[in-house]
Amino acid sequence: MAESGAHLVGNVLPKAPYRQWVLSFPWPLRMLFAAQPQWLSRVLGVVIRALSTALLKRAGVRHCNGARTGMVTFIQRFGSKLNLNVHLHVLALDGAYSFKHGKVCFPRAEALRPETLNTLLTPIIPRVTRTLVRAGVRVAEALAALP
Repeated sequence: MAESGAHLVGNVLPKAPYRQWVLSFPWPLRMLFAAQPQWLSRVLGVVIRALSTALLKRAGVRHCNGARTGMVTFIQRFGSKLNLNVHLHVLALDGAYSFKHGKVCFPRAEALRPETLNTLLTPIIPRVTRTLVRAGVRVAEALAALP
């Protein structure tokens, strides 16, 4: 994983600041994603849209004005003990590309603070749950039982 990330940053991705996000899920969802990976694809779409929106906002630019960010996601299916542990590693630009007076610029996202992180995570959790429930996956009860 580390070698792949280093290769991307050193040889493939543009020279820009990046931030790694690691997203783990409650055990009922990890088991679901291991058995039926198509649901992880839907959840990944929700997560990427939320992260992109948050990055654009923190960079002070808007998607409707042509600003774009970029991400690469690695789906890891195991933990450090080689146990089943489906989670995501997202390598994201720490800012966004936009145009100003016809020239490309890269406004950097403002620094993360704990309250910023909570503001980002708070809507993701119900969106993920809603996406799965609407698709007919019965995880709401299992998630509600978690502390």
